Amino acid sequence: MEFYRWRPHPWHGLEPGPEPPELVSAYLEITPFDSMKYEIDKRTGYLRVDRPQSGSSLPPCAYGFIPRTYTGDRVVQVSTEGKKGDGDPLDICLIAEMPINRAEIIVTARVLGGFSMIDEGEVDEKIIAVLENDKIWGHARDLSDLPGGLIERLQHYFSTYKLESPHEDPVHLEAPYGKQQACKVIEAAIEDYNIQFPREN
Repeated sequence: MEFYRWRPHPWHGLEPGPEPPELVSAYLEITPFDSMKYEIDKRTGYLRVDRPQSGSSLPPCAYGFIPRTYTGDRVVQVSTEGKKGDGDPLDICLIAEMPINRAEIIVTARVLGGFSMIDEGEVDEKIIAVLENDKIWGHARDLSDLPGGLIERLQHYFSTYKLESPHEDPVHLEAPYGKQQACKVIEAAIEDYNIQFPREN
C-alpha cells in the first residue's frame, strides 16, 4: 500500500481530488466555530493565526482550499473582474449536515458553484461544495439545489469579514454562479498551479 513517509505539504503535496473539477479534495482551515481567522502558512504547511475575526459573525460553514490550485492569470481570464489573481490556492466553502468542529482535515467535496470576490482589485474566487455522500446535501448537483438563504449567508459573511468600520467596503462580490462556471474556475486554477509550480522530472 502506498503512503506518505513524511507529512505532505497540504497545498503542494496533496492531490486536487479524485475526479477534479467536479469531485475535489478540500483541506479545511476554518470551522464554523472559529473566532480566529486561520490560514495555511505557505512555507511550512502548518496553520497560523492570520487575525481575529473582525466582526461578530462566525463563518457559516467550514472552509479551506483545494490543493495544487493557484489563483493566477487563467483564473482571472474566466472570472468577471479583477486586475490579477491573489496568488493563493482556490478557496472552497463546504456545506455539510453534521458540524465539522476541527480543522486541518481533508474531505472529499462535490462542487456546486461559487462566486467571485474582488479584494482590492485581486480575484479571490469562492467555490461552494457539499460533502460527498452527505445524508442531507449529498443529492445536490448544482448551486440551485441549495436554499437561496444559505448562499446569501455565505455572501454576507465574505462581504463583511474584513470590515474594520461600517464605512469601509474592502471587497466586492459578484453574483453566484453554478457548477459549469465553477468547474471552469477550478480547471483554470489547476493550470495556473502547474505553470507556477512545475513538477520536477
